[in-house]
Amino acid sequence: MKFLKNSARSLLYRLAILIMALLVIQPIKAQMVSFTNEQVVTGKQLYDLNCASCHGVNLEGAAVIPALTDTAFAAKWNGAPLSNFAIELRQMPPANQSNLTDVDYQALTAYILAFNGYGASESLIADGLDFAADLLLPEFSGSAVQVPISVSKEAQALIQSYSTVSHAMLLDPPADDWLIWQGSYDNHGFSKLNQINRETVANLELSWRMPLQTGVNNPGPLVHDGIMYMFTFPDTVFAIDASNGALLWRYEHATEVQASQKKGVALHGDLVFVPTSDLHVLALNARTGELVWDHEIEFDEKYEGYHLRMAPFVVGDTIIQGITSLRIPEGGWIDGIDRATGKHKWRFYTIPRPGEPGGNSWNGIPIEERSGGSVWNAGAYDPELNLVYFGVAPTYNTAPLLYPVNIDGITNDALYTNATIALNPDNGDLVWYYQHLENDQWDLDWAFERQIVNIDINGEERKAVVNMGKLGILDAVDAASGEYLFSMDMGLQNVVDAIDPVTGYKSINPYTIPQLEEQRLICSNHYGAKSWPPAAYNPNTKRLYLPLNEGCLEVGPDGRYQILTTNIQLREAMFPDSNGNMGRVQALDLENQEFDWIHRQPSPVISSILATAGGLVFAGDLNRQFRAFHDETGEILWEGILDDVPSSNIITYRVDDVQYLAIVVGQTGYHVNDWARMYDIFAEPEGMPVNDSPKGGAAIWVYALSQ
Repeated sequence: MKFLKNSARSLLYRLAILIMALLVIQPIKAQMVSFTNEQVVTGKQLYDLNCASCHGVNLEGAAVIPALTDTAFAAKWNGAPLSNFAIELRQMPPANQSNLTDVDYQALTAYILAFNGYGASESLIADGLDFAADLLLPEFSGSAVQVPISVSKEAQALIQSYSTVSHAMLLDPPADDWLIWQGSYDNHGFSKLNQINRETVANLELSWRMPLQTGVNNPGPLVHDGIMYMFTFPDTVFAIDASNGALLWRYEHATEVQASQKKGVALHGDLVFVPTSDLHVLALNARTGELVWDHEIEFDEKYEGYHLRMAPFVVGDTIIQGITSLRIPEGGWIDGIDRATGKHKWRFYTIPRPGEPGGNSWNGIPIEERSGGSVWNAGAYDPELNLVYFGVAPTYNTAPLLYPVNIDGITNDALYTNATIALNPDNGDLVWYYQHLENDQWDLDWAFERQIVNIDINGEERKAVVNMGKLGILDAVDAASGEYLFSMDMGLQNVVDAIDPVTGYKSINPYTIPQLEEQRLICSNHYGAKSWPPAAYNPNTKRLYLPLNEGCLEVGPDGRYQILTTNIQLREAMFPDSNGNMGRVQALDLENQEFDWIHRQPSPVISSILATAGGLVFAGDLNRQFRAFHDETGEILWEGILDDVPSSNIITYRVDDVQYLAIVVGQTGYHVNDWARMYDIFAEPEGMPVNDSPKGGAAIWVYALSQ
């Protein structure tokens, strides 16, 4: 009996231990989350500004961005711990520099749950959405149930307020808008707005910031009627409330081609015109983002490496699109596309075929060996002359052009590389050309923005087309005829040793001719004393403001890399007597062809320049400094630090009597990456200051005066 009693006690003891263990390993079931309608409303506002640019207006996701409302989302998060969801949510937006708090993330969670059909509570229980509490997410259906606030009345009203962009409007853009890549057909990069001026600029502060996907891109936003239109990576277009950053619609072009860097979109009528990485030009409804037509550019599919980098350029009934051709036989071209239908109208080849005018300027080499001639910056347009002006890039197959073949009638000038070409926009006919640098052996593009200016030259009012190539030499030619007018050398090069004062012909310094016998210093480098970031011209003061950089190359038998076919080896070198400076903002008095003020700094200038009627000049640099200069003296009147490198055109616009200033950061390309690499090489030994604080990722920053 005693044995039985002991066994019973032992059994009861073991049973008690088992029960206690079960209680330990099976805790009381966690509570489900709950939230209020107020949190949902707040979450919607936070989502529009911080999340919609990547995950979509309706949480639909994108090609590489997960949706927040589909079956995959439901399968991952059904009944999952809220704390796990919070861990992933706190990592957003990418490289999170938005200073969102846990209260903000709780509101975002409320909005995501509400959008997925999980209802708000009348009264919030104690735990609610406390990320530290033992809470579980609900069971999701896998299909979205949009809450009524998903599309606000304000957004709908803004979209409907869009007015048709007429040709007359493009000829004389409203001061409140930024309708063209450089603000106007003459590419001045100048705004008549003056609310932000020399006296008020000290009060400039961040108004809103929208995260973007990181990628190669050099966006130039446009603004019309309070709506911002912007091309972003990858092959995506946004319509944004320009006053607060709320996303109105998003269109993503599906393609298997790797995304390439682009400068932006164009507006005309009720359409937004968009270049794509797979060589399509699209027309989207400006109010809804719906596709209206899709034009596929015809090209020989056996060649690879064509890109559309420039923003489409709309003149009258024609959309003009330049083609970038990288090391490809037969070179680039410019296409004219019918604005209403998307049908092909005309084509101008920037490298003439044998037997055509200019075809005998390629040293006798066949068309299959001719390359380059890219057009990758938007043009300028003069309505009085009905001419569009484009710059053409050099060739990459330089070895066959190095020495002339000495055959009558054949030259090695390589037309129309490094030339300004003036075309009739209606039919693409060449009216005139001026070649700034023939037989370019160093990739010293003269391919950037052309600006139309009216200036007094020797007592005579002339309409000139001015532009600058990578050598830092500015040329001015007559807008009607291409007649050479004058040049201004910034003193950053040693390739050209003389310029003919009558013709502008540039004599090449023999020391810089490619050779493999010894190391030599060539200035500027192929990154460019001047590159794609456009200059700004103030028509009131007749001053041109230039974003310039100082740099050279050591070339010869030894180097780090090669880019051209002469087999010359290259490596970066500092400009002589630079004293550690690479970047400069240079002001020129074009009326008198005189140098004005200059600001030199260690960090390369990598944004465009913006000039305003407020007496200001804006520029951004590689060290993430964003500055406003006094346009007459060069004095720095304001500066702010961005959370990533600027990489875009700077624009300004006005909505509801508030002037805004916008710049995109964190989306890069050749210009940014090249100068960043050179800066990294020389920063430490030269003692250059480096801003090495954490980068915040791609975003658009928009400033306004503090209220």
